[in-house]
Amino acid sequence: MTAKAADKLKSDGWKIAETTGFLTLIGPLWERLKDGALELALITEDKHHNRRGMVQGGVMMTFADRTCGMTARFVSGKPTLATVQLDTHFVEAGQIGDILISRPRVVRSTRTLIFMTAEVTVDKRCIAMANGVFKILKNDS
Repeated sequence: MTAKAADKLKSDGWKIAETTGFLTLIGPLWERLKDGALELALITEDKHHNRRGMVQGGVMMTFADRTCGMTARFVSGKPTLATVQLDTHFVEAGQIGDILISRPRVVRSTRTLIFMTAEVTVDKRCIAMANGVFKILKNDS
């Protein structure tokens, strides 16, 4: 199932996003630009299951956090951001084997904060919503 899903994403113009650390345990994450906006995807696997055999809520929260943060960096051009707040609402359970898609967008950007929103969908069906605030950090250079 995973190989078939990966082939589908590749044929639709997705590529594997570069990740390090904790995210390598969750991913791989996929990304593409569509109409100038960054979209991200995650193929759910057995490693993502909870006790009920569904996609673990923490996986969806991590996915929403990462996709909002990546989009905030992409849109702002700022290399270093930190999550200040992330509110997540679970709308529906995700099934193992689902391809989660996130299309985050900037709600507002100030000199020091970026306000984000995202829906996590499966086949255009919303399964989670997230709103986040990301702090622009000063570069160490």
